[in-house]
Amino acid sequence: MTEAHTPNRTGGNAPRIILAALLLLAVAAFFVLGLDRYLTLAALKSSLEELRLLVAEQPLRSAAAYFAFYVTVIALGLPGATILTLAGGALFGFGRGLVLASFASTLGASLSCLAARYVLRGWVQAHFGSRLARVNEGIEREGAFYLFTMRMIPALPFFVINPVMGLTPMPVRTFAWVSQLGMLPATAVFIYAGGRLAQVQTPAGVFSPGILAALTFMGLLPLLARRLIAWLRARRRT
Repeated sequence: MTEAHTPNRTGGNAPRIILAALLLLAVAAFFVLGLDRYLTLAALKSSLEELRLLVAEQPLRSAAAYFAFYVTVIALGLPGATILTLAGGALFGFGRGLVLASFASTLGASLSCLAARYVLRGWVQAHFGSRLARVNEGIEREGAFYLFTMRMIPALPFFVINPVMGLTPMPVRTFAWVSQLGMLPATAVFIYAGGRLAQVQTPAGVFSPGILAALTFMGLLPLLARRLIAWLRARRRT
């Protein structure tokens, strides 16, 4: 009788274990097959004309393939977001490239967040747990403004923010729209640079000190504004 009412924890965890194994296999296959060599600035420049011809001949399929590949790379936490964003500007122009890259990066980031929350929680906790307390404190203090600030500062590692946020109580819907808004300025910069790919020698060369300073200030601005409003309200009450 007791055995009949005992929950089968192994069976309940089986889907998560299978999904985690599939994710790890996908990441391993990416590197074993050497697909990372295509996500370099040199590779993009060498194949640019061929890719542009393909986009001209099959614009919808090319856009769909670009979007799907971008989402996959971000969702799996693979390197290449910068190159893919440059490619969006080089292949689709500023308008279409910005729309494709912005929504693909947001969807990929949201999937990465969900994977960390429901599939890879233990692994993320083991690797990034030291940062979690600080992030939770920031979210408790500033709410969505804290994530917005992190997204607006390009120096913060994109591949770390997504899984760490998966371990916080922030709803994924909030994570998605805040991330999209916060990443938009940097995405626009890279899309613009992609349209002038011949002049870009390194991915880091996209950001001049002035652009970095401007983006950092834009990221801090919501926090400063919120604190200023709180200070003004406190003064009015006294």
